[in-house]
Amino acid sequence: MEKSKKTASINILKPIKKLTRRFHLTFFLVFIVAGLSGAILLINNTLEDSSTDPSYTSPINAGSIDQATLTRLNALHTSAEGSVAPVLPAGRVNPVNE
Repeated sequence: MEKSKKTASINILKPIKKLTRRFHLTFFLVFIVAGLSGAILLINNTLEDSSTDPSYTSPINAGSIDQATLTRLNALHTSAEGSVAPVLPAGRVNPVNE
């Protein structure tokens, strides 16, 4: 009687083994995608919950900027403008390359 139980359990597991052997890569990829999606949702939920309190007021006044910073910002050039070519020192530039 015990032998018939073993063969019955082997017969039940045979299709499952065949299925996992055939689709093991698909199962793995689905597991990885599900895990990454879950991690992204948990991180997103954590970031949304850590937003600031509505009664919080920032100590920085919006729109106020000092003159020194404004001058430095105006001195910057855009990416459409060419940068100034570097000026190399006169004389020997690379003493190793002779």
